[in-house]
Amino acid sequence: MIEHVYRRAAEARGVDAVVVATDDERIAAAVERFGGVARMTQSLHRTGTDRIAEIARDLPCGILVNVQGDLPLVEAGMIEQVVEALTTDDTVRMSTVCRRIIDPADYANPDVVKVVVDRAGNALYFSRSPIPYVRDVGRTRVFKHVGMYGYRRDFLLEFAALPQTDLEQAESLEQLRALEHGIRIRTVETQYDSIEVDSPDDLERVRRLMAVPAR
Repeated sequence: MIEHVYRRAAEARGVDAVVVATDDERIAAAVERFGGVARMTQSLHRTGTDRIAEIARDLPCGILVNVQGDLPLVEAGMIEQVVEALTTDDTVRMSTVCRRIIDPADYANPDVVKVVVDRAGNALYFSRSPIPYVRDVGRTRVFKHVGMYGYRRDFLLEFAALPQTDLEQAESLEQLRALEHGIRIRTVETQYDSIEVDSPDDLERVRRLMAVPAR
């Protein structure tokens, strides 16, 4: 799975390097076997963002994108959209993507994170609960959040130094730390979709879509 994510990320335009940040030597060894680059990190990080921040201190770059290793169907175009949100607006410090929910089951599924945004595309809130409450069906669009983030490097280092917040811990969503500290997150609606592999059932769905037989 990590190889699929790595190779798809490398296809994105404007990406100068792909690095796997991990505290697991088995993952690092797997990455090295297929010719990728892995960096070992400490094992006590609270979130993926904190892990990325550790290696960001030594990376000579202005923008980083956090692509989670459980997104084997990630599209290069999705990464490009996250980057574009930062390169076209100097006021944006953190960006992400969302997609309109089509399947009603996703709206009720706590593993599918929902996001509501303002008229400028800035996130108002993320939740595992169904948000917004749709009183009149069809009067509003409902979005799921795709767990991918773009950061300006200096902001990422600041963000990782902030204390975790109550909502972040309650929902187990690291992006809420930014919102609770008054930091805007620019969202981009994407036409691409992906599946986060959070369970054996998710893995089987991905295998079917990719026509990869179970081992």
